[in-house]
Amino acid sequence: MITTCKPLGRKAYGSIGHLPSSRLGPGDHKVTDGQARICTEKARDSRDKIIVQEKLDGSCVAVALIDGILLPLVRSGYPAVSSKYEQHHLFHDWVFANESSFRDCLKDGERIVGEWLAQAHGTIYNLGYYSSRILPPFVAFDLMIGSVRMPFCDFKDRIGSRFYIPQVLGEGPMTIERMKLVLGEKGYHGAEAAEGAVWRVERDGKVDFLAKWVKPDKIDGKYLPEVSKQSAVWNWRP
Repeated sequence: MITTCKPLGRKAYGSIGHLPSSRLGPGDHKVTDGQARICTEKARDSRDKIIVQEKLDGSCVAVALIDGILLPLVRSGYPAVSSKYEQHHLFHDWVFANESSFRDCLKDGERIVGEWLAQAHGTIYNLGYYSSRILPPFVAFDLMIGSVRMPFCDFKDRIGSRFYIPQVLGEGPMTIERMKLVLGEKGYHGAEAAEGAVWRVERDGKVDFLAKWVKPDKIDGKYLPEVSKQSAVWNWRP
């Protein structure tokens, strides 16, 4: 049954502003010039901590723990099981097949947010053996309560080895040119050209803002049937 209820009363995840020269899609916005300088040129002072990670191209999803109940959600905040898309039903099933891992790292009221890579959107990923382990279709990038993100080190400690996180490309301000060099043509997860990167800026132990850069020639959702008019392309299926 399709439900119109958002269990969190809000979206599961918001939007991230773009850095200069990043490809903007419909409804996207840029970060301020000052924020862009912090990310790519110079931190404000020693109170800033900047982490740069590979950006992955899938479906943004979340898993919330509310009153002891696990809730797989799509980005808009609706239950994954209510989605019209098969990929989200696969996500719902995958969450409960890995229920113990989610319960081990979530406290009540929290949600883990990540990229669901099962179906190719604009990039094909190689979800085979990676670093001697099988790369799963879910990659976690945030742990949140409401709109508040957990600091990166605390997030990593909480996640432990239960889930993959996007590859860290470096710490401190990083230019777009340097990011491209470190990321490489295919990044750390891709069978095709990597999409870009995300800059996480923390200040005084709290997440201040995020910014992202997406390659200018990226075509959003080019492998999705509603765009390609072809059959779905799957990076992973059970």
